[in-house]
Amino acid sequence: MDAAAAQVDVPSYFLCPISMEIMRDPVTLSSGITYDRESIERWVFTDGHGECPMTKQQLGAADREPTPNHTLRRLIQGWCAVHAVERFPTPRAPVDAARVAAIVDAARRGHDLLAASLKELADIVAESDCNRRCVEAAPGAVAFLVSVLKNHAAEDAPKPLLGSQSQEDQMYGAVLGSPKASSPEDAALSILHSLRLSEESWKRVLERGDSFLDTMASVLRRPSHLSRTYGIQLLKAAVSEMPPAQLTSASAELVEGVVSVVTDKLSAKAVKIALQVLCRLCLWGRNRVKAVEAGAVAALVELLLNECCGGSKQVCELAIVVLDHLCGCAEGRLELVAHPAGLAVVARALTRLSAAGTESAVRALHAVARHSATPAVLQEMLAVGVVGRLLFLVQAGAAGDRPRERAREMLKMHARVWRGSPCFSPHLNASYPS
Repeated sequence: MDAAAAQVDVPSYFLCPISMEIMRDPVTLSSGITYDRESIERWVFTDGHGECPMTKQQLGAADREPTPNHTLRRLIQGWCAVHAVERFPTPRAPVDAARVAAIVDAARRGHDLLAASLKELADIVAESDCNRRCVEAAPGAVAFLVSVLKNHAAEDAPKPLLGSQSQEDQMYGAVLGSPKASSPEDAALSILHSLRLSEESWKRVLERGDSFLDTMASVLRRPSHLSRTYGIQLLKAAVSEMPPAQLTSASAELVEGVVSVVTDKLSAKAVKIALQVLCRLCLWGRNRVKAVEAGAVAALVELLLNECCGGSKQVCELAIVVLDHLCGCAEGRLELVAHPAGLAVVARALTRLSAAGTESAVRALHAVARHSATPAVLQEMLAVGVVGRLLFLVQAGAAGDRPRERAREMLKMHARVWRGSPCFSPHLNASYPS
């Protein structure tokens, strides 16, 4: 509410019950309560609430689209004019499916119209949540955007000369909000990211085959950090809807692209999402081996070295979960023990994470102790503190029964090597006989 409105008594029915601000675009739900459009659409569509905020009446699928309250809007505009309060302009009518279809048809006629059509779609989506939902629901709109991604996936982004951009390059750049965004692929990617596709829309996209994963692999190799950030976010939404058969067929290039997001540290959010994608991918097929070959173990160890020193605890836990998956294959265990700091960072995580994170760390060390326990590895585990922390878990039991049992099993498994450690108190020798 601006300063002028704060100095006068605003009628209570001019205020949105959610934001308690003067309504710019009042709309009424089927419950009979009027809200500001931005506030109620955020409540229903963004936050996912299924009821009216005031009456708690459940809203069916047909009741979630509010009805504009033109009478109240005119009253508010008139009151603002009389009291010298900022007058809110009449909101533009939401776009309809026919208009979206016309834009898509124009874009399909030729490359010359593609830039203008993508920019218009981007402007429509950015205007309101109502427009965003309309574009998503319009027949053929999402499929068209995905086709633009696929058709240009193999092409390199154009690199204009310094200080010179064509009109088309400037048009695409306006879509992504960056002068460097100069390809239809980047523009379509930005719009798809803004749409925040529903589960149903993703299922329709993925029904067309596995080529979408190949497209995402190309996106993750692009030089633009913004495009790669959008790409990893789209990939996370896609893999959450994919059946195991599609996840198993993920290419080495796709896995390498996901690992590169972690290696390059595009942003804290992008790294977190990339780790979540790896957690999903590494459950199926040979994706663990593909991730190891892409350098995932080294990237995760470096990430843990940085994050455990005052970084995000959630990122550390995700990194440990991925390492746990990778240690399920011989290649992953070999890379972990070969890294100078591999065992040390996992040992440090044992007592610094949640119960779930500790369990993943114990499971990774258990895989190493059981399948890769060379004399050198056992001595390193002793030197970097693995044994001491395992003893702590056995005695404290703070992480739960399963990590405690695995820790006890490891200690018994290699008691002959470790019993000389100062970590073993004399009264523990009877528990771990030679």
